[in-house]
Amino acid sequence: MSVVRAELPPGFVFLDAAVPGLSVDLRYTGSHNFVGRPVAGYDGARPVLSVPAAAALARVQADLKPFGLGLLVFDAYRPQRAVDDFVKWAADLGDVNTRREFYPDVDKSNLFKEDYIAERSGHSRGSTVDLTLVALDSQDALDMGSSFDFFGVESWPEHPALTPQQRANRLLLQTLMVRHGFKPYPKEWWHFTLDNEPFPQTYFDFLPR
Repeated sequence: MSVVRAELPPGFVFLDAAVPGLSVDLRYTGSHNFVGRPVAGYDGARPVLSVPAAAALARVQADLKPFGLGLLVFDAYRPQRAVDDFVKWAADLGDVNTRREFYPDVDKSNLFKEDYIAERSGHSRGSTVDLTLVALDSQDALDMGSSFDFFGVESWPEHPALTPQQRANRLLLQTLMVRHGFKPYPKEWWHFTLDNEPFPQTYFDFLPR
């Protein structure tokens, strides 16, 4: 069956075009993620955000550039069908192939209760982004003390068992994101939502090709 390649709705923009020098590693297009396979809605996907969120992210990138640093985006807008795919995966308690890497200390049956998986995601509203910091010359990611999408207290921004450098790296990312209008999520150091998001009640399902 052929895939319909829709244009972006009004109010959205491709991040790789809107943010100069942005690095992108959309984890849900491949298999290195907590599901362990490509996620529905991500085939051929490009990173997308609402226009104001993308503009704010470009300002963060500009602040980092003089220090030889930049942003690496793991996920941005997420179609609702991808969220539905996460929910389906979480309900299959026999599929624990990725547990060792992504949720070693959380029973899969508790992923909903502990707010790691939900039937609705702020990503689908188009102004939430998952990201980290990289060195521009090497593209090496800075050490944040846990990997992206690790389900555990180690990923909480204020987790106490961090080295001073890991704490400083998290603080730098959070400080710049907050300065430019994003609010952090208390359980994921990589997750930020534009404070004045333009579509606060709309969960989109278009495919960003």
